[in-house]
Amino acid sequence: MRPGIDLLTRKWWRAVGRRVDLAGEHAWLAGPVSRGPVVRDGWLADEAARSGGQVHEDVPGAGLVPHFAALDGPGFDSAALAPEVRDFYEHTSDWRMEVWTGWRAAFWPGGELVSRLFGRRVEQLALPTRPLDVARGMESRVSLITDARGAQVAAAWLRTLRATGEYVYSGCYSHRRLPGADRPAVHVAFPLEHGNVQVFLRPEVGANGSLWLRSPGEGFGGHGAYVVVQDGGSAFAATLPIREDFQVYVDPESVLRCDHRLRLWSAEAVALHYRLEPDRRRALRTDTLL
Repeated sequence: MRPGIDLLTRKWWRAVGRRVDLAGEHAWLAGPVSRGPVVRDGWLADEAARSGGQVHEDVPGAGLVPHFAALDGPGFDSAALAPEVRDFYEHTSDWRMEVWTGWRAAFWPGGELVSRLFGRRVEQLALPTRPLDVARGMESRVSLITDARGAQVAAAWLRTLRATGEYVYSGCYSHRRLPGADRPAVHVAFPLEHGNVQVFLRPEVGANGSLWLRSPGEGFGGHGAYVVVQDGGSAFAATLPIREDFQVYVDPESVLRCDHRLRLWSAEAVALHYRLEPDRRRALRTDTLL
């Protein structure tokens, strides 16, 4: 029955979405997809092949972005970020994370239902719904995707529950410029069978060198969340009523933290808090903090 739910879901998004040309006008929405219903890291090789390159695992100091300056533009100067914030994104694999979740009571039943029907089953976007789910923390692994010249074009950030090894998130991180945008956005694609969920986040520098990443839901072609499905030989895309804010900052005790708030329209559904700290293996890296 559950594979039937997946098919019905794709048909729904086809009905409410619009046909898109991922090889042409809407190439900014092209992203990785999963061949099967269970996602994990099975999409990596296909995405590397699409780029004409290959996957590199266990790269010391691998980051979600090779250089944060690639996101610079009007209204954003990465040099103003705190060094720890930049280091986390440029050398993500050198950091460990602890996470806490807090669901609004009205949204918890829906979050639990989605997690049971989809997230945990497909091992993708399985938002923790109970605090003890993440009591032992998350493991974080970064694999790089390079093109034929060896340049990084994307990074896979794979997060699993330390207690069980189950996948929570399997995301493809890169930067892209939206149609008509004045500077690049952080682009995150979460592969699913015959489709994906994507988020375009606009970076901003906050107080004391903090980083804000926002997806306010600006409508089709703007910063926000999208779902893309492939059905009947065509691709269809629709905007999602999901709004997200991330604030990555150094607290008064010099600890790097991240506050993540997810809203449906204007109502906050869940808040996550991350404590980020250097991995002990970090001492083996010879690079110095910028």
